[in-house]
Amino acid sequence: MFNSSDIAKFILRISLGVLILFHGIFKMIHGIDAIKKMLSVHGVPEFFAYGVYFGELIAPIFIILGLYARYAAGVLAVNMLMAMFLAYSFSFSLGKYGGLAMESPLLFFIMALLVILLGSGKYAVNNK
Repeated sequence: MFNSSDIAKFILRISLGVLILFHGIFKMIHGIDAIKKMLSVHGVPEFFAYGVYFGELIAPIFIILGLYARYAAGVLAVNMLMAMFLAYSFSFSLGKYGGLAMESPLLFFIMALLVILLGSGKYAVNNK
């Protein structure tokens, strides 16, 4: 009746999508000036900062719904790679409490990779 792997995929999608969506809503309310500044420091045109809205607002909604979840997770994975590059320069330095400084975006990246590899499962709009 219940397939535990489909339930696990559902939990993964919902947790990833909801947690990232909070970041996107924050950026929608407060703006993306900080991201524009980080891009300009690295010599990247500020226009690319608007991509964060795709990665942290649109993609999470698709992931939650299970609508082209693999593609949406791909967008999110690229977004997290950019976050790790811009904010942490891919440094594996330790943070204030002993964990990796870039722990959160790294975990989101890994979760996005899992959605890419596993698909959306049975409990999705287009269940593949």
